[in-house]
Amino acid sequence: MFKANDSEESPFSQVRPSSKYSAASVQPCEPDVDDNSHVNGEYANVNWDELRFDLTPTDYMYITKCSKEDNFSPGTLTPLGNMEMSPSSGILNYSQGVLEGMKAYRTEDGRILLFRPELNALRMKMGAQRLCMPSPTVDQFLDAVKQTVNANKRWVPPPGKGSMYIRPLLIGSGSMLNLGTANEHTFLTYVSPVGNFHKGMVNLVVAENVYRATPGGTGGIKAICNYAAIYRTISEAKAKGFSDVLFLDVVTGKRIEEASTSNIFIVKGNIISTPATQGTILPGITRKSIIEIARVLGYQVEERDILVEELFDAEEVFCTGTAVVVNFVNSITYQSRRVEYKTGVETVSQKLYAALTGIQTGRIEDKMGWTVQLD
Repeated sequence: MFKANDSEESPFSQVRPSSKYSAASVQPCEPDVDDNSHVNGEYANVNWDELRFDLTPTDYMYITKCSKEDNFSPGTLTPLGNMEMSPSSGILNYSQGVLEGMKAYRTEDGRILLFRPELNALRMKMGAQRLCMPSPTVDQFLDAVKQTVNANKRWVPPPGKGSMYIRPLLIGSGSMLNLGTANEHTFLTYVSPVGNFHKGMVNLVVAENVYRATPGGTGGIKAICNYAAIYRTISEAKAKGFSDVLFLDVVTGKRIEEASTSNIFIVKGNIISTPATQGTILPGITRKSIIEIARVLGYQVEERDILVEELFDAEEVFCTGTAVVVNFVNSITYQSRRVEYKTGVETVSQKLYAALTGIQTGRIEDKMGWTVQLD
């Protein structure tokens, strides 16, 4: 592992904030490509310049099943389409399911890279264990992801135009009525090309009296049941002009935890702080990677309890996640008090974003060993 004070050149020494950064978005630092690239036979017929973070149906999905006592057998690729499922299935009746989110990137020389996919596989296994479900092995998970991406290769956006979002799902698909684990489980993977998750400035509002997770619950895994319960809170926040909601802990109501789809970081001087993952906060893979990158770059990173009042003293705030990547926060509102943060080219978040996406897209050498190239 590289150290910040090593005499050896840092793996991110060639990263510099790009002049293409703007206060409106952290995302568009990637190189431009020929605007007509989407008409080339290598690509699907998509207007890549208008790509949003929405579902675009692709060609194939991967699927396999197993009974409660068995292991998953090798799956098959099948045309993307609807699934038949019993109305008494475990996922429909009791939300027995976990999901993952990851991305594939096309490099300037045409390669396709995955980013730390083994960590997604391990996180799915952790979630499956928590919900009493069998799970694919790490090798099976990786094989499913690779097969699905390769089968849909023409949907991986050109460099600088977006990424391919990959959604592995593990669900209790078998029939059941009594409370318990389903008698059959399905593991499937589908993909979609996506653009930026946030459009424009990110302005958060702190939720009060509504909580994303509770101690002993499922906040620390990517359980399907985690998300619908906060839809109303998010909808109400967006109706008031906010981008997302920042949730507090349920025990004291004084510590920040995470936003609806991302982890949160605050910056003050050379210190970067983020809430510790203690069961109620998802251990994000982007979060983990940013912590490692920041330490290599010489920042002091603290994983600790962060009181909501500390938001008023922070110089920068940024969020991380597979969907948002690394995105600076323009403002946070708490109890009608609004505080704004440093944004733009010289921010810490942009330096971290440049290093992370440089590895993910092959623009800088991956000395961390994080990327997996598809055959």
